[in-house]
Amino acid sequence: MELELLKLFFPDELVAHFDITGSAIKQGKHGDYLEVEFTERNELPEGYSSEEYEAKDFVEKTIQDFPIRSHAAFLKLRRRRWRHKETGATISRDLSFIAEGSRFTKEVAAFFKELRGE
Repeated sequence: MELELLKLFFPDELVAHFDITGSAIKQGKHGDYLEVEFTERNELPEGYSSEEYEAKDFVEKTIQDFPIRSHAAFLKLRRRRWRHKETGATISRDLSFIAEGSRFTKEVAAFFKELRGE
């Protein structure tokens, strides 16, 4: 049930690969906002083997999502990177719910484009 509830508030892909590791109401220059921290699980993207790759580190990115209960919502993502054991090349999961070239979820970006008549 908890997973189904989270899917109502956050993108499915986020819920499928990340755990909520923190949340807080914070003060910003435009008022209070909600920050929810997600940490990617140590599960390699499909098509990669744990025999060849190992968890390396995290890269953080914050994106804006739709408001929740009248608070601006920011999702702080701790994305995992994996390193190939022999070549040192790194990989990370493709997060298709983030609008390319922006700091918004695709849904929020589409909403803003519609408002502007694009």
